[in-house]
Amino acid sequence: MPLLKSLESAASGTATPLEKLLDEVPYNEQGLVAAIAQDATTNKVLMLGWMDKTAIKRTLDEGYACYYSRSRQTYWRKGETSGHVQQLVSMHFDCDGDAILLTVKQTGPACHTNRNSCFYLKVHDNQVWVE
Repeated sequence: MPLLKSLESAASGTATPLEKLLDEVPYNEQGLVAAIAQDATTNKVLMLGWMDKTAIKRTLDEGYACYYSRSRQTYWRKGETSGHVQQLVSMHFDCDGDAILLTVKQTGPACHTNRNSCFYLKVHDNQVWVE
């Protein structure tokens, strides 16, 4: 990861080609990297999905979050059946490239359970509570 390492000490405003970064992302054994979706208005964490190079490029090209479904082994556009789309505001990689943060304008609930966020199970006092 020479590029990612060099960016750690790079000055603000330094640019590098996206393709070079994508080649250095430490994808898992399935060729995927975790992608966290965060609401651009509230900063609430909405969900976690998985992306590969194709999903990343489709998200950037089309302006809407596209993920890779590990269970269905196919790409899916968030909201393609529900209409609850995630319009991309920005995409950030973390310092070592093993996670992506998508800032999105969420239309409707983000979770397939019809909740605003997939993170509705709160651990408290050795119990899990539905928020």
